[in-house]
Amino acid sequence: MILIMGGKVMANLSVNILGMNFENPVFTAAGPGSRNGEACIRAVKGGAGGVVTKTISLEPAKVPRPCMASINSGFLNTELWSELPKEQWISKEYKKAKEAKVPIIISIGYTEEQISKIVPLIKPYADAVELSTHYIGTDIKPIINAMKAAKKALDCPVFMKLSPHTDIQTIAKGLEEEGADGLVMINSLGPCMKIDTETAYPIMGSENGYGWLSGSAVKPIAIRNIYEATKAVKIPIIGVGGVSCGRDVAEMMMAGASAVQVCTQAILSGADIYGKITNELNEFLDAHGYLDVKEIISLAHRKSIERNVRTTAICPSVDYSKCVRCGKCKKSCVYEAIDIKDKLKIDENKCFGCGLCVTRCPRGALKIQYK
Repeated sequence: MILIMGGKVMANLSVNILGMNFENPVFTAAGPGSRNGEACIRAVKGGAGGVVTKTISLEPAKVPRPCMASINSGFLNTELWSELPKEQWISKEYKKAKEAKVPIIISIGYTEEQISKIVPLIKPYADAVELSTHYIGTDIKPIINAMKAAKKALDCPVFMKLSPHTDIQTIAKGLEEEGADGLVMINSLGPCMKIDTETAYPIMGSENGYGWLSGSAVKPIAIRNIYEATKAVKIPIIGVGGVSCGRDVAEMMMAGASAVQVCTQAILSGADIYGKITNELNEFLDAHGYLDVKEIISLAHRKSIERNVRTTAICPSVDYSKCVRCGKCKKSCVYEAIDIKDKLKIDENKCFGCGLCVTRCPRGALKIQYK
């Protein structure tokens, strides 16, 4: 469906994933942003196109405190899974979440034994199920067995949520061959640690002071895992990890994701962030002439065919109408190829073609040649 607002044609943001219709591809992730039924409703009112509920297991989590921190490199947490008992989710929270009138993906974990006991309880409420194992080994039998335990009792789609792996293609393909309906990637990265230098205490309250890293720092890892997995499988992938704006959604979808989940940014900015990100995505699509968000899914794979690897330097081009001579590019140029007097100049004899200045420019005045 293409919307017309104020006489302006807006791109179609709706996606269908395994028979589930979503008004837009920006969902909650399994975390504090969907910690109970009321939070799920707030998220949808804030603009989320779909809901993934906070992960439950057989027993409620005993969460060490402090359990969340915003740090320079991203976001640390020791949230584990839901602190609410499964009985409360089944008797109250899932029913409340269903009032949001969007597809509900129920997240459960973690082992084959735990999942086999939980699945029959959540079946009446799930449009789909996300299985979280936090498994980071190379033998995929544990996650395959967990998936089979779920699929044995369910008649709805089952998504496997994966931690980042160096050989993500083998894992993704193995899960597809064993019956996974879809993949979610990536889980938070870790364990990680940060120490309060004033007290010398680790800032996380876990036994070892460890936490799990999420937020913007993990997005390049998520993009690479999605991109590689898309080459190996045909089942849909939902991206998660560091999405904070509309362009992040576009980037994940270009890598191969059919939709995205938002966790950290929703914690930091509140439920309205889902609508803000969705609006930014719409503006991006409109500015680039796309009429449907599905046009950009796996676009990076199609564009990669056009690109040649080169080892020669080509200087970035300069759009002088955008350049404000702030000097960031010059300060960052280790090859001393940039000079700024009356206007920015790049010495072709010195320029290494590294591209750093392009990513440093706050106004988009520098462009690099990729082909």
